[in-house]
Amino acid sequence: MLAYIVRRLLLIPVTLFGIMVVNFAFAQLAPGGPVEQMLARVQGTAVEATSRISGAGGQEVGARAAAAGDSTTSRYRGAQGLDPAFVAEIERQFGFDKPAHERFFQMMRNYLTFDFGESFYRNESVVALVLEKLPVSISLGLWSTLIIYLVSIPLGITKAVRDGSGFDVATSWAVIIGYAVPGFLFAIFLVVLFAGGSFVSWFPLRGLTSVGWEQMSWPARIVDYFWHLALPVTALVIGGFAGLTMLTKNSFLEEINKQYVVTARAKGLNQRQVLYGHVFRNAMLLIVAGFPSALVGILFTGSVLIEVIFSLDGIGLLGFEAVVNRDYPVMFGTLYAFALIGLVLNLVSDLTYHIVDPRIDFEAREA
Repeated sequence: MLAYIVRRLLLIPVTLFGIMVVNFAFAQLAPGGPVEQMLARVQGTAVEATSRISGAGGQEVGARAAAAGDSTTSRYRGAQGLDPAFVAEIERQFGFDKPAHERFFQMMRNYLTFDFGESFYRNESVVALVLEKLPVSISLGLWSTLIIYLVSIPLGITKAVRDGSGFDVATSWAVIIGYAVPGFLFAIFLVVLFAGGSFVSWFPLRGLTSVGWEQMSWPARIVDYFWHLALPVTALVIGGFAGLTMLTKNSFLEEINKQYVVTARAKGLNQRQVLYGHVFRNAMLLIVAGFPSALVGILFTGSVLIEVIFSLDGIGLLGFEAVVNRDYPVMFGTLYAFALIGLVLNLVSDLTYHIVDPRIDFEAREA
């Protein structure tokens, strides 16, 4: 097993490098990079300033801009009418004065020491931004994942034991709805019903805490915190419990019908002893495979729409804004960190398989 762990650890840098290469290449091909966006903003400011000048003065400024545009050649369409030295300075500030391959390898050298640089637009380091947004994402991911597991696993076991019963049929409707309806639609429905949309206004719609939270007593702080989390966590749980419930049910059904269960029952073991003494250990193997994604969800939940609907400024919203604004340090810094964590957690998942069932030997299977 040790040799397998070493091989997997050696593969992590190679895989991570490949992920970064592919994403960096696509980012270079995508139109509207940070330089173009900055030039468009500058041009927009210049147009607004020109439009506010009336009469002959405005015509003179417009004529100068047109003349500058005719005399300026640039690979950026938004650079028309701007001084080439100014465009070159913007390229230098964003690091685009160097070829793409030099920028990539410089970025990877920095990332080896977890130096993710600073955001192009926020004047903060990427690490500081992530740490600032992390409490929101951890809160959403931790509580929603915990509740999903506490609901889905017992429900899936019960559905497997009572397969075909009225309870199984009735709960299957809830599972089907959970599969079919996206979580953000549940979020909108909850807002309309309980957050001042059209009926009652029992829950807040902004942030994790109320104004003046620091001055509250600790019991009041805890109540206020869960009061703000109630609706977004409910939306995530309703939208996410169906998959784990059906995975649990199908895993237990497959094990219940195997010969060793019949043998255990023939020996006189009761239902509970058979279920939790024999079936549970084998059936949980498939569920263990979902731990890496669950742990990533705890730390970096990607519920962008939930964060937008409930005005929660978390990692998901930060990543979405970084892609829209072409904030490359935030984009690639968070991608590097999340990909590294995901690769490590995949290895942890394999080790968990071996711990749960020592008969599983990945090294022997590879051989």
